[in-house]
Amino acid sequence: MTDWLQIARGDAPLVVAFPHTGTDLAGCAFASEWLARRDADWWIDEVYELARTLGATTIRTTISRSVIDVNRDPSGASLYPGMATTGLCPEETFDGEPLQTLAPDEIERRRLAYHAPYHAALAAEIARLRGGHARVVLYDAHSIRSVIPRLFDGELPMFNIGTNEGTTCAPELEATIAQVCAASGESHVVNGRFKGGWTTRHYGDPAGGVHAVQMELAMRAYLAEPANPTPDNWPPRPDPRRLATLQPVLARVLDACLAFAGD
Repeated sequence: MTDWLQIARGDAPLVVAFPHTGTDLAGCAFASEWLARRDADWWIDEVYELARTLGATTIRTTISRSVIDVNRDPSGASLYPGMATTGLCPEETFDGEPLQTLAPDEIERRRLAYHAPYHAALAAEIARLRGGHARVVLYDAHSIRSVIPRLFDGELPMFNIGTNEGTTCAPELEATIAQVCAASGESHVVNGRFKGGWTTRHYGDPAGGVHAVQMELAMRAYLAEPANPTPDNWPPRPDPRRLATLQPVLARVLDACLAFAGD
């Protein structure tokens, strides 16, 4: 384990991954350090602190997604061909502001330094748990600003469940998670704008006992989003009142994952 890769091991058949909570720029140069950190999945590991109490294994990187996005295809291939998105080492922010321009050898250096070890560790944890469980659920935890016109129209639903069109997990798990989100009374969608990143698509193998789901939360679920994020107002800390509503829903989602896995 390294100081930028944080793993907390549990024995329940559930892995909760946090690929985008990091803000460490690792000495890399950017057009704006604030912009290089702005698109993090702010505080999402804190939002899911309940995962540890359920016996889940958690894994996160402290490295910013602007340095390298460990939830992207290491080949650099787009996960959403023809749509605006960010790459393995993003050249632009979500809103299209310039971040960096890199030579291929620097991209490869970062891939070897961060992307490869992150996924080696994640694969090892999944294999460890599969050794004792017939089924393991990989839950890739994300969040994003509710309104980003370059990426999607209008306001994003509160809960965005991604299973790559039902290929990365059993249909009953997808349906149960969707039912929990629907029962919350908040908006939700399955395989809408976000269908699951490389992590979900790469590891999801229902026939092999690994069921992968991505959950992209709209950040308004747990914090008060300013209309125009600036260095003076972003990121706000989580709102305790919103957390009090959200976290019981997430607990039911994770409980459903464990029940499906047979724990």
